[in-house]
Amino acid sequence: MNPLSRWLNKNRSAPVGTFAPLQADIHSHLIPGIDDGAKSMAASLNLVKKLKELGFRKLVTTPHVMVDLYRNDADRIKSGAEALRKALAEAGMEIELEAAAEYKIDEGLPVLLEKGKLLSFGDNYVLVELPYYSPPLDLKEQLFALQSAGYTPILAHPERYVYWHREFPKLEELKGLGVLFQLNTISLSGHYSRLTKKTSEKLIDAGMVDFLGSDVHNSQYFPLLEKAMQEPALKKLMDSGTLKNHLV
Repeated sequence: MNPLSRWLNKNRSAPVGTFAPLQADIHSHLIPGIDDGAKSMAASLNLVKKLKELGFRKLVTTPHVMVDLYRNDADRIKSGAEALRKALAEAGMEIELEAAAEYKIDEGLPVLLEKGKLLSFGDNYVLVELPYYSPPLDLKEQLFALQSAGYTPILAHPERYVYWHREFPKLEELKGLGVLFQLNTISLSGHYSRLTKKTSEKLIDAGMVDFLGSDVHNSQYFPLLEKAMQEPALKKLMDSGTLKNHLV
């Protein structure tokens, strides 16, 4: 074996074969007809079946809540989750399903917070997302308000916000404020962009990723998850001991 081959073999990580060590997926769009995720109950059942086959034993599904598009409230989300649980039981599919939400940090979030209408999970975690083209001007204030109310904000897919791809210190600043980070697994597949994948790897190398999430919306996500499972960076993250999925 030549020196290059020895080096490649030494530095090639074994692929991730299952997500069972995580136990729980904390980001998905499984409730039918409520956002841009599953469109029917049959589609929902198929997504749950595939997630279970990947090794997950618990799913925290997180429909979008945003004032300009998906005006979901706690009652609608809970009702949709209960209907999905009933369908899973009728299909003989045993898996724990919990419902929370993916809240966009917009003008509607403070209203929900004031009314005590936020859906949290785990240790009072609340999953939040940002606009994709520019951060909210009141981002720090809204995060502080969540924390002051006893919630721990988890920022969904920080690697996807293009305005921070070349501003990594901005992400480090958020971590310093006590914000937890949830990486989309498929970001490591290169699906979104080269810079998104690069930022994902940088977050992993810096030990800044607290949760993995599938962010599954439809069946097209599964080939991307399988591709990501071949990435050394995912293996490194799964072995890092920093992930908290199993605690929810």
